[in-house]
Amino acid sequence: MVASSRGTDPLTREVVELIGAVVARYHEEYEQAAGRHALTGAQARVLGLLALEPVPMRKLALALRCEPSNVTGIVDRLEARGLVERRPDPADRRVKLAAATPEGRQTAERLRDALGFAREPLGQLTTAERTVLRDLLQQMLGAETREGTTEGG
Repeated sequence: MVASSRGTDPLTREVVELIGAVVARYHEEYEQAAGRHALTGAQARVLGLLALEPVPMRKLALALRCEPSNVTGIVDRLEARGLVERRPDPADRRVKLAAATPEGRQTAERLRDALGFAREPLGQLTTAERTVLRDLLQQMLGAETREGTTEGG
């Protein structure tokens, strides 16, 4: 049975409250981890994105849902600390990419490793349970299930 679109049944309310608690706890721990590296939460998020791949500034602004001028300031501060660099896009030399430096990638990895509250409980779930949880979260977000994203036990 599918819950009503208004989400007023008790189970839906409980799930929404639990998701809210997880999000709040994640943000709290993320802010604390960022602070231990003398970063703001926004700086840590940008660094985390750039550690995955170099990104044009406009795409960063879209990912963060903020104005490009805000991203410019964040990247300026990360660049001043040697965590990020700007480089020309090989596909379009007019476009500047922001990219994590080796030190920036190491810092982003330490930030990810510091987020233990979710990792430890998730580690107690079986691979099958984590897969179901991942698929349900992707479904909630409207994301298509991607092949090859299941991690081992």
